[in-house]
Formats: sequence, structure tokens, C-alpha cells
Amino acid sequence: MTKAMEISSQERLRNSGLRPTRQRIALADLIFAKGDRHLTVEELHEEAVDAGVPVSLATVYNTLHQFTEAGMIRVLAVESARTYFDTNVSDHHHFFIEGQNEVLDIPVSNIQIGNLPEPPEGMEISHVDVVVRLRRKSQR
Repeated sequence: MTKAMEISSQERLRNSGLRPTRQRIALADLIFAKGDRHLTVEELHEEAVDAGVPVSLATVYNTLHQFTEAGMIRVLAVESARTYFDTNVSDHHHFFIEGQNEVLDIPVSNIQIGNLPEPPEGMEISHVDVVVRLRRKSQR
């Protein structure tokens, strides 16, 4: 872990209102070092173990949810069995490749959303997530 990455993660945590603990810094370094991406709790835990970061699966789960609540990442519900976390918190949509459990970004300019239902009284639409499911074409 470089000093520049550590400072960046500390600043990112502080700017999000989170205390920069050693484990949060280490996980933030792992999450954001590779740019925008989609990952699961299990994938981040495996990366942490491989990097020698002593952290439990429960701590990774709790930390990802703290990062989500702080607005650092967002939850992406693609399938019921697995939750993905997205480091790109801007408005955009996703492809999900079935059978490979891979998530790819769709540029927001490629989709137009219209005819949304009127929300119930006292509510407003915060954002719309579009997930386009893909599968390989059958070879015939």
C-alpha cells in the first residue's frame, strides 16, 4: 500500500463522514485501487485475504454497507443470491451476463427512461436502475 493511496483512502473516508480505521482504509484501498468496478462481499474478502489484510467476512460485509450508507459505493441488486457493490455512484445502468456473474456498465446516454409511474403521495423517485440480462447465443 503506497502512502498516496493511504492518504487518498483516509480523505475519502473522512469526506464521507466515516472514521478512517485501519480495516476501513485497507478495504477502501482494495476497492478503489482498480477504478470503477463491481464486486461482491466474497470477492472483496478474497482480495483482502490475498493481500494479507486480517479481516473477517462479516467485517467486509459490514464495511461495504457502511460505505454504501456514506455514499462511497452503491448496492446493485442483480440477482437474489448475490449482492454487487458498485464503485461508480453516478447515474448509469448495467448489463448482467448470466452464467458468468459478470456486471458491466452501460453508458447512461444509451438508455432513455420514460413513462415512469407517479410515486405514491409523499414519495419521490430517487433513481432508476436498469439491468439488462445477457446470455451467450446458442451455437446451432
